[in-house]
Amino acid sequence: MKPAIIIPTYWAQTREKQAKRKVGAYDHTTPLDAQNPDLETCLVSLEQVRGVLRVIILLVVDRDYEKQARARVDAICREHPNLSPLVIGSAEGRYIKDAVSDIAPDVSGEPVSLRGYGAIRNMGLVVAAVLGYDIAVFMDDDETAVDENFLIDAVYGLGNVNRQDLPIDVKSGYFLDTNGSCYADVEHPRWADKYWAKRSEFNEWMHIAQESTRISHSQYVCGGCFALHANAFSRIAFDPYITRGEDMDYLINMRMHGREVWFDNQWYVKHNPPETTSAASRFLQDVYRWSYEYEKVRFSNTQRDLHIITRQSLEPYPAPWLSQEVFERIKKTSFRHALVDREHFTYFTIWASGRFEARRWARRHAQSYLQFQTFWPRIMASLWSRTDIEQMIMQSQNLTGGDE
Repeated sequence: MKPAIIIPTYWAQTREKQAKRKVGAYDHTTPLDAQNPDLETCLVSLEQVRGVLRVIILLVVDRDYEKQARARVDAICREHPNLSPLVIGSAEGRYIKDAVSDIAPDVSGEPVSLRGYGAIRNMGLVVAAVLGYDIAVFMDDDETAVDENFLIDAVYGLGNVNRQDLPIDVKSGYFLDTNGSCYADVEHPRWADKYWAKRSEFNEWMHIAQESTRISHSQYVCGGCFALHANAFSRIAFDPYITRGEDMDYLINMRMHGREVWFDNQWYVKHNPPETTSAASRFLQDVYRWSYEYEKVRFSNTQRDLHIITRQSLEPYPAPWLSQEVFERIKKTSFRHALVDREHFTYFTIWASGRFEARRWARRHAQSYLQFQTFWPRIMASLWSRTDIEQMIMQSQNLTGGDE
């Protein structure tokens, strides 16, 4: 097996600059003038890890600031030559995007790019394929590996089958918070979040998973501790149309195609998240995310060539978020936050109109992923070990950002 570690890193002029109350905003960005960038801490932790062959850095930044961000990321990577870091910015991404467009010219949007959570993940998979890596191990830049066996644990079981002869081609680990816990904090739930009970439902599932065998069926994906074998990622793509939660959504995509994601209760990372700049922005993205997820699953269940996903198969989590119940949760939660939250106007707008706009948007795009997915195996087969594209990417590494 030949694993590559893939790390998306999000940069902005300032943290406040990125805190826009819109669907396309990213959760955690690194300011250009950050004294101790998360990416540096992440790479330092990987220095102790055995068997690192390549670290692929996906640089996500507004074009206006890419030159400065590229300079900072390149400087960080130069301090870690043992990790063989490869930075993919707009210059390198252009080669990938052009190749994908040649193979699948009729695909809408930018399904493989450095913009949008799912498309960014797809970019990482395509780069891994071009370079000939058959294991993609995703981390987030605000996470750290906790011991030297991180990569050994990442590939444990991948490419094999279990006792029921089911393939283990995708698996998730989990993260420990700053207190060393794998459980979400539910000690002091806010009144406004009474109906937004993801944490307690997640904890219910996590308790079961932690008490199970090392490798068990998963109903959760930690995108910052996530390993995919080429048997899966060359056939099934991330959804580039979802607003956030593309990691959990990958589990849905696997289930649609009759495959499983597995959970490894002995593989984990340390999570060091920065402060969220706009809770309302994140909530708005979740409104779009769950509206879209519901409509996408409802549509896929009507397709004869796909496996039906039932609520029962996803109990206790994330089943409630894929049923009609989610729309009542959105309504009640947005209204409650509008009454008590400092971003009350944004929450009121979501309650009054945003949730309806999200539902309409979800219905319009419910078929988009499956249309793109039909092209994905061809894209990956055509780009696997493409030495011409690899050479162009390597040659552009001397650039500090580039124009598309």
